[in-house]
Amino acid sequence: MTSKRINNHYERFRLQNSEQRFILILGDIIAGTLALILALYIWARVDALDFTAEFFRTRVDTWFYLLPLIWVVLLIDTYDLGKAGKFKSTLKGVVIALFVAAGAYLIVYFLVPPMSLPRVGVAAFIIFTSILTVIWRLIFIKLFKAVSQQKRVLIIGAGKAGTDLIREIQKVDPMPFNLIGLIDDDPMKLNTRIHGVPVLGNHQTMESIVEQLGVSDLILAITHQLNSGMFTEILDAQEAGLELSTMQDVYESLTGRVPIELLQPDWVIRSFLDRKPNSGFYRIFKRLLDLFLALIGLIALIIVFPFIAIVLLFTPNTPIIFKQERLGRGGKPYTIYKFPTMRPHSEEDGSALVTAPEDPRITPFGKFLRKSHIDELPQVINVLKGEMSFVGPRPERSELVQIFQNGVPFYRTRMLVKPGITGWAQIHQGYAETVEETSLKLEYDLYYISHANIWMDINILLRTFGSVLGFKGR
Repeated sequence: MTSKRINNHYERFRLQNSEQRFILILGDIIAGTLALILALYIWARVDALDFTAEFFRTRVDTWFYLLPLIWVVLLIDTYDLGKAGKFKSTLKGVVIALFVAAGAYLIVYFLVPPMSLPRVGVAAFIIFTSILTVIWRLIFIKLFKAVSQQKRVLIIGAGKAGTDLIREIQKVDPMPFNLIGLIDDDPMKLNTRIHGVPVLGNHQTMESIVEQLGVSDLILAITHQLNSGMFTEILDAQEAGLELSTMQDVYESLTGRVPIELLQPDWVIRSFLDRKPNSGFYRIFKRLLDLFLALIGLIALIIVFPFIAIVLLFTPNTPIIFKQERLGRGGKPYTIYKFPTMRPHSEEDGSALVTAPEDPRITPFGKFLRKSHIDELPQVINVLKGEMSFVGPRPERSELVQIFQNGVPFYRTRMLVKPGITGWAQIHQGYAETVEETSLKLEYDLYYISHANIWMDINILLRTFGSVLGFKGR
């Protein structure tokens, strides 16, 4: 396999997910900047002012120029490429951002002195940026689909890893790339189909398959040791210019999860030899962010506490603050604080039960507290004490940990970091009732533990804020 057999057309249009996301954000910033210029122009015309330096110096406050960045923050939930590639999801995200922006402005408008905010300027910005963002996103969707078709992928390995990967690929709409087929050295799999995808050949025919079908990328989905022939072909393909990825990397990129069923027993040790969770500058920043948000949360707790306490006082045998033992970092037990949402003695037999949809144990007022996530507010005390973080895997009771670790691989790995009030698993899946759902949730938790950084934490916090506004608690 030689480099001349690789079509440079594919190489020229290959874009990684991070590059596509950067282009998406950059386009939104440009759309927001254009909307800002148009809004300033309309503002000046409506107020019968000249669109000159004097207008900018005397009428426009500094905060007004930050509106494009604020708009990008409001769109943060749409930067998932799976959502960004679909117009319906994109339009929904823009509409939600539009209503949040308009609602926030109205709240501020009625709280500040009259005539202190530029109504025309802000209203024009919100309208123009919504329209320009939708236009840009339509262009991006066209580009996204074009790039996806240019990336022609061959999966090496038709076993469980390859099968699981195909299943996840086919869940993504639109498809992230053009999946050509698979190759495998098992003669029983040749000319068969896995979820509709053909097994085209083995390592001996791999070179001709790549050349004839214009393959640009390979995904290695073999968990056992490679034979010498396959190993040599893969090296030759890389030297010829093909992009090589592992099944785990692609799986994580597509799903935001770690494939726990396919990991080797020593995965935890190998994953964190070079990078320990919560270390260095990130650990310091995370703690400072926790303290800052916890202080804001403490003020909110002081404000709402009297009103919630009055309601709870009329509920017989119900404490104002519910306390329960949970396991924290390293499996160390601590007491978590919440507003009670269930009827008294809901676990009289002493067994730990997970919360189900429409759980009869939840009181009507408790349902409101859960929907709004206000029941979690007392946990800011746990954050201030250093027992929890704002972002991390949700803490669990020791009884349930014993059950889950017997049925879910790597379950205790989630205790490598502090538990959190919200987390990567919460914004993607929410509550888990069964061992299967717990396994799925753990895949998200392990992805967070192995990829956590400052921007990921901020992303989770912003998306959690959107969940709170949407009353998506349970």
